[in-house]
Amino acid sequence: MRLRHHHRGALAAAGAGLTALLLAVGMTGNAAAATLFGDTFDDGTADGWSKSGGDWSVVTDGSPAYRQGNNASELARAFAGQTGWTDYQVQARVKPLSFNGANRLVGLASRSTSSTKMYRLALTNANRAELQMVNGSQVSVLGSAALTVATGTWYTLRIEASGSTVKGFVNGAQIAAGTDTAYAAGRIALVTAYASAVFDDVAVDGAGGTPTTPPTSSSPTTSPTTPPPTNPPPTTGLVGWATQNGGTTGGAGGGTVTVSDPTALAAAVEGDVATTVRVNGNLTCSTEIRVGSNKTVTGVGAGSGLTGCGLNLRDARNIVVRNLKIAKVRAGVGNGDAIHLDNSTNVWIDHNDLSSDTTSGTDYYDGLLDVTHGSNFVTVSWNRLHDHVKCSLVGHSDSNSGEDTGKLKVTYHHNVFSNCFQRNPRVRFGNPVHVFNNYYVTTASPSYSYGIATTCGAGVLVEGNSFENMTDPTHVGEGSSPPGSLVERNNLYVNSGAPQTAGSVASIPYAYTLDAASTVKATVTAGAGTGKISG
Repeated sequence: MRLRHHHRGALAAAGAGLTALLLAVGMTGNAAAATLFGDTFDDGTADGWSKSGGDWSVVTDGSPAYRQGNNASELARAFAGQTGWTDYQVQARVKPLSFNGANRLVGLASRSTSSTKMYRLALTNANRAELQMVNGSQVSVLGSAALTVATGTWYTLRIEASGSTVKGFVNGAQIAAGTDTAYAAGRIALVTAYASAVFDDVAVDGAGGTPTTPPTSSSPTTSPTTPPPTNPPPTTGLVGWATQNGGTTGGAGGGTVTVSDPTALAAAVEGDVATTVRVNGNLTCSTEIRVGSNKTVTGVGAGSGLTGCGLNLRDARNIVVRNLKIAKVRAGVGNGDAIHLDNSTNVWIDHNDLSSDTTSGTDYYDGLLDVTHGSNFVTVSWNRLHDHVKCSLVGHSDSNSGEDTGKLKVTYHHNVFSNCFQRNPRVRFGNPVHVFNNYYVTTASPSYSYGIATTCGAGVLVEGNSFENMTDPTHVGEGSSPPGSLVERNNLYVNSGAPQTAGSVASIPYAYTLDAASTVKATVTAGAGTGKISG
């Protein structure tokens, strides 16, 4: 492979972000760092890059650049470098061109040990930048930040890997850092998933390898290829219990249908065939919608969803519910909940808006989001639950230990609980239930009671949350229910009372990154709810 280092013109094209980047990491004057690789594609070729998936070609985009032009490709990668590279930084400019569906990505990868194992810095059209550990279809987010991701815009991405520490930077600003030991060495890669993009000005520097040498014609560089999973995750943003037990993919890999009335919606979500169902508009309904297995139900835009009825996920598995606005489900309509889980596993509830109307005096429904009857492996993320009394219940009865013990494992992260006057969540039996990086706020007081409660031997880990105007942030025991265990750490209490704690909690088995509690209010209010992801 010929080393094609950056010329002054190429560096200038990277703009002020690259200048800030170099200053931030102190690369100027660092004679110890070896230049391992560089490619500006200025010679009109992509010699030495090996491809897996997609349609790759060198094109002119102001100057020569490397384009992956097929946004129907499930996973497209171009690899370069050596499998023995260890501690190094890789940087490239990336311009997304198009995204085919919701939560697609373009990105840069480091320490790739195979076609599906790597550390990846991804820009998603859910307006997130995520530093990920990718192991086949399993994706663990080491850290992330909200970021407007626009097509036609250049972004400078950089990954630094040193020992077990991996850091991700966008336009010179660090967006994430994590500790992981999965991959100690490996190549670099340019990556898209159901997206097209242009890549340019690739540079690799570090002390953990030797400069790349040209391959001979008799032994060209090749990429080991692993067939992509037949049912890939619908997004890279999934964290928590829903990543376990084989993961949660919803309707990925199946067909897509758009509905605009409740009858069509009910028909589309029946059965177990993998399907993505797009809800277009706010549908008024009076009968709950029962959702079958292997479904993704997502709203189109910020206002699509249901008024008057909710979703019932019963005796089902592998379901994703995203970007829906559900309000004013009347008591007696099904379970009376906005979203109800009953004996369902591997469920992801993400970026929804669930509410009642506590000012009208109308007797609206029981819970906004209830997880009952042995449901398990559930993630509740980036939702707004607001203006209701009993907002989220885990475990419906003290007498249901036979069905619930060992189950009811739920993760709540990056949700807003606003004027939710109790059950945020109220937990029976589940251990551990993980509640992290949520924002709790009370601005009214019709009947405020408490924030989080642990009962019936449950174990709840409460960490990195921000509580504002919450007199009783946590309770150990509630009503006639006996106490459970609760561990709290690294939370922020603003004009709030002291938490109640007791006992110990089972360990968390999945990777996650804990944001500082002081940043949670701004991050979560900006990113939670509908209209933040594509429907």
